[in-house]
Amino acid sequence: MRRTDKEIVGREAIDAIIRGSQVCRLALARDNEPYLVPVSFGYDGTAIFLHTAVTGRKIDFFLANPRVCFEFERNVEIRTDPALACKWTMRYESVIGRGTITEVTDPAGKERALNAIMRQYSGRDWSFEPAAVARVRTWRIAIAEITAKRSPPGGKP
Repeated sequence: MRRTDKEIVGREAIDAIIRGSQVCRLALARDNEPYLVPVSFGYDGTAIFLHTAVTGRKIDFFLANPRVCFEFERNVEIRTDPALACKWTMRYESVIGRGTITEVTDPAGKERALNAIMRQYSGRDWSFEPAAVARVRTWRIAIAEITAKRSPPGGKP
């Protein structure tokens, strides 16, 4: 990380940013073509989970190249200055990482993945009808590396 003064160290602080985010952005690549997509997600402290329809562009990219980059953000705020445009800035906390995405195919694993997603947004586990679980595909991103930063450094916005 170039700006080490903005770096957030400590997995607890990084996990708090992820858990406080509403959207995960996934960067994908296939045949020299980039693709960026926002997704809902779940997080268990070691992996990121998401679900998709049975077919689609994301899936084509996942299968062609399982290496992904992900991004989370929270506490985003524009800070203005009434007189100087160059004094405008952004406050934020962000996490960027890389990993490998694999499909979760067994019914129990799919239900765990779906519950990770539901816990992110509802704070609790749910029961799922087997037919509903069968109608979606679930995915797990094993985190290989992760970094986080805060602007302004030294505190929360």
